[in-house]
Amino acid sequence: MNGASREALATARESLDALTDNTPVDAAKLADELAAVTVLLDREVSLRRVLTDPAQAGEAKAALAQRLLSGQVGGETVDLVSGMVRSRWSRSRDLVDATEELANTADLTAAQKAGALDDVEDELFRFGRIVSSSTELRSALTDKTATATAKGELLRSLLGGRANRTTERLVVRLVTQPRGRSLEAGLESLSKLAAARRDRMVAVVTSAVPLTDQQKQRLGAVLAKLYGREMHLNLDVDPSVLGGISVRVGDEVIDGTVSERLGEAKRRLAG
Repeated sequence: MNGASREALATARESLDALTDNTPVDAAKLADELAAVTVLLDREVSLRRVLTDPAQAGEAKAALAQRLLSGQVGGETVDLVSGMVRSRWSRSRDLVDATEELANTADLTAAQKAGALDDVEDELFRFGRIVSSSTELRSALTDKTATATAKGELLRSLLGGRANRTTERLVVRLVTQPRGRSLEAGLESLSKLAAARRDRMVAVVTSAVPLTDQQKQRLGAVLAKLYGREMHLNLDVDPSVLGGISVRVGDEVIDGTVSERLGEAKRRLAG
């Protein structure tokens, strides 16, 4: 997002944080209701265009949202969405993306309050690695001919009782309502959103053998100092790197693996 939409999303985030921090709201229920609004806005193109029309007064758009949603979702959700449509959006699609982000954030907030946010972060990462290593599973989860119900049942059979309830909810929602995204992109977005709940960045660390607790603490401290923010480490073991570690933070890669150094030596020889 850029311009007006970025500012509108920032305001919506603040409203959600104020609501979940200062009131006894059921964050998981709020997430379900915001997800339902996301589905509505995603499906009804004309509606979201009206709700983001810059030529219409903000109060008029808020009143329309209230008439449509009152009695369908709780008052907290109505207030959040009404506040969002009062804001100015660069594109109507940005309103849908923002509502979906608030739904996911509400679920992550519920996990944070339950002291389970770290588990959810780790489970999202591990599930992403499982999907990337299993062509059969990925095909089943992205099959356009399969119903959302069938995909949801498959995920619940895989994750039920093995993962935190929030992880299950987030993954099921992503798979059954992909909204044109790849599964990998959606999982990465969820991981970043989870990390943001603690104002942390995510570092994907690949090593030939598992890191010791001392190594993980030292690496986390070094990266936190380098980037100026607390760092959450997603750890992956890949024997093909031979030795050393590779660290990816966003689009930046710090590669100190033996395989990379050998590859660089070969390139220099070839040159």
